[in-house]
Amino acid sequence: MKLGIVGLPNVGKSTLFNSLTKAGAESANYPFCTIDPNVGIVTVPDERLKKLGDLYQSKKVTPAVIEFVDIAGLVKGASKGEGLGNQFLSNIREVDAIVHVVRCFEDSNIVHVDGSINPVRDIETINLELIFSDIEILERRIAKTSKGARMDKTLAKELKLLERVKAHLEDGKLAKTFELEDEDEELWFSGYNLLTAKPVIYAANVKEDDLADEAAGNAFVQEVRANAKEEDCEVFVICAQIEQEIAELDEEEKAMFLEELGLQESGLEKLIKASYSLLGLISYLTSGEDETRAWTIKKGTKAPQAAGKIHSDFERGFIRAEVVNYLDLLDCGSLSAAKEKGLVGLEGKEYVVKDGDVILFRFNV
Repeated sequence: MKLGIVGLPNVGKSTLFNSLTKAGAESANYPFCTIDPNVGIVTVPDERLKKLGDLYQSKKVTPAVIEFVDIAGLVKGASKGEGLGNQFLSNIREVDAIVHVVRCFEDSNIVHVDGSINPVRDIETINLELIFSDIEILERRIAKTSKGARMDKTLAKELKLLERVKAHLEDGKLAKTFELEDEDEELWFSGYNLLTAKPVIYAANVKEDDLADEAAGNAFVQEVRANAKEEDCEVFVICAQIEQEIAELDEEEKAMFLEELGLQESGLEKLIKASYSLLGLISYLTSGEDETRAWTIKKGTKAPQAAGKIHSDFERGFIRAEVVNYLDLLDCGSLSAAKEKGLVGLEGKEYVVKDGDVILFRFNV
């Protein structure tokens, strides 16, 4: 999974990136200190892996990972070259979802690029820049498609779609609210890789005092939540500064620190849950003496396609899957004991994999 972090300058974006990835992106109280996109790989916390690894005495435990891409702060006119311009928007065209950091705290020591705190205005500023960038992509595609559209019915049909999507964006609407009419349109549309078609998770960045009650009394956060509801987006509350402190601690110290703050989980864990929920993702597990590993798949994935995540040969030569629930396996203490209790299913090609399934694939190539 790949997530792109966007936001205005000085909203806590690079501080959040640093804390998530411990990658040390430069963070300073002025716009454009992050000149190149920073990329960091983060492992997905999953307590199931350690328990299974201990059970099988695995030599290696491999969690799922998320790749974060941190983009320099965008400003009005970024798509036209203001600030550091459109070069950064191209860096997030390949991400699965966008994490939009929104400033929801007052601090006279940290300058806001527009002079005041207004989350809805900030969201609109970023959305407009993403829209302008998408329109530019469509204009290039229209120019290219127009050349052959007179002689080719398929290209003529696609040209009409491109013009409809462009008109939709020019009305200030996001691409994800555009209604597609058939499978051809769906295929073409997905190929445009429009930024405003991507799912969005809003990270409401607050002060430490607002964390424990999920910023229930913070009017700025309520505005972000109302906006996100209209857009059908996920929201999570974070204090980027606290996350940076948490990132320096070991697991035991982290647990104590979170407890002192009255928190159940870190911002990274909240973000991962929001990401999995928004993108409809789950994890299944494989475990043995050599390795215990988590594999991320879409909800609704059938067994052969899940096997293909490990290797294409597994999917091509799929015979069956031996499946046991992670908790049942731990309770029984071994796969053979789980089999004796009838808890291991022999599943075929139509089996839909569930979150927490521990699977042994049988295949023949």
